[in-house]
Amino acid sequence: MKRLIERSRSVGEVLRWVTQNPGKVSASHYPIALHKLGQLLQQQQGQAILNGESRGPGHVLEQPEFQALSQAIISGCAKFDNFSIVNCLYAVAALGLPGESALVRVLEDESRSRLGRFNQKDVSMVFSSEANNKALEAIFSSQLFYENRQERFIHSMAEWLPRKAENLTPYTMALIAKYVARHRLREPRLLDTIATFLLKRGEQLDSKVIQKLVFPFSRMNYRPANHGELFPKLEAILEQKAGSSPLATVNILMSMFQLSHFPQSVLHQVFSPAFITNVMSSPYALIVRRYLSLLDAAVELEFHDYSGPRLDPRYRVLMFEHALTADEANRKYSYKGLVAEALRQLVGEECYRQDEVLPPGYCTGTAHRAGAMHASSVSLCVAAHPHRPSADFLLWINRSGTVLPLSRVPAVAKAPAPPTTASAAALALRSSVLALASDLQDFAPVVLSVNDKWHYCQNSDILVGSRAMRDRHLRLLGYSLVQV
Repeated sequence: MKRLIERSRSVGEVLRWVTQNPGKVSASHYPIALHKLGQLLQQQQGQAILNGESRGPGHVLEQPEFQALSQAIISGCAKFDNFSIVNCLYAVAALGLPGESALVRVLEDESRSRLGRFNQKDVSMVFSSEANNKALEAIFSSQLFYENRQERFIHSMAEWLPRKAENLTPYTMALIAKYVARHRLREPRLLDTIATFLLKRGEQLDSKVIQKLVFPFSRMNYRPANHGELFPKLEAILEQKAGSSPLATVNILMSMFQLSHFPQSVLHQVFSPAFITNVMSSPYALIVRRYLSLLDAAVELEFHDYSGPRLDPRYRVLMFEHALTADEANRKYSYKGLVAEALRQLVGEECYRQDEVLPPGYCTGTAHRAGAMHASSVSLCVAAHPHRPSADFLLWINRSGTVLPLSRVPAVAKAPAPPTTASAAALALRSSVLALASDLQDFAPVVLSVNDKWHYCQNSDILVGSRAMRDRHLRLLGYSLVQV
């Protein structure tokens, strides 16, 4: 049966062999038939394009014979071996079946129930020589693969991607980058492959795609091997395209800042009146203003050689206007509750603040932003992402090491001042800390930083880029950090 299917020369022939001989068809024959259908349909589409026709696979997928094939798989897939299940899922992805179709749903449900039992052979076929952009796009768009991190799957991807990257579309590579960022995979082979792809094709991509490809580097706090070439090229591209998508531009800049790379020429553009005017007339004006405010703060704190324009004080805002708290679904995974209870017992509730917002708008907890956007305390809680804010704690300690009750700390220290439009940027950033110089010589502010597992790259002690930048900035602002 396998030989007959593989030698078939038409879609109809494949369907006849499978549907008219049910007694001779085993589980392993179904993925072979689906793959063969995909190859034949691809050939038909190629010929149709040459003939000036437009014909998709829909007419075949609606045929009674194909429906009979689908029903046979749905009815029997619970008895299929793992390899046949994953192979069928991969094949229907290549065929372009919609995610809501009954066949895809059943295969995904069956695969999800077996995730813990998949072995290397079961998942390595996803990156076989038959892989194409359509199939990979469908796979990485699938909740099954996107939401679940399997070490064997990642290992196969790391082996496969460097060899096949040149044949992928930017959209497919962006989906892979999203998967890498989603699971905080600090895998050099994957990240360096994305960087190589970006270096070769960056000039052909728009800013919205570039931000998706750049994001994993900052997320994983990782400078790719080719950063000496890549970063200058990104600067040149941003110089040309900064105004075309302001939100994407500041996202890319944020990624570079998190990696301590400061593109001076691009900063001249984003702090220019023309760029600001363009931003203020857009629907995402507040989001970009918050990012620009944080970028301006980072320039003040870290980029001392910069002498260009800065963000007009009129447009400075706090990154967060109020403290963020963890959602109920994530509380049980955080150490926040344990730390809070320990502080209550050790020093008392009157001796610390929780969920405090510190200039330039850092919450002493973290938030995550999905997709290509930045994730943690230096970003906005804009879209749904599995990890929500986990709060830290702010304490005041005197020279003898005693934690002071808040009643003994002046209000100027307990409530950091918001940015002012009348003073220099440094004063706006450090006002709440430097005010201690005259009145609080004997006090020191301490941030007790609760680092949960999502603040680190997967299987690593390296903080994600946004968390690392937050910590750098808080230290530069005069806070002492104690990591928990």
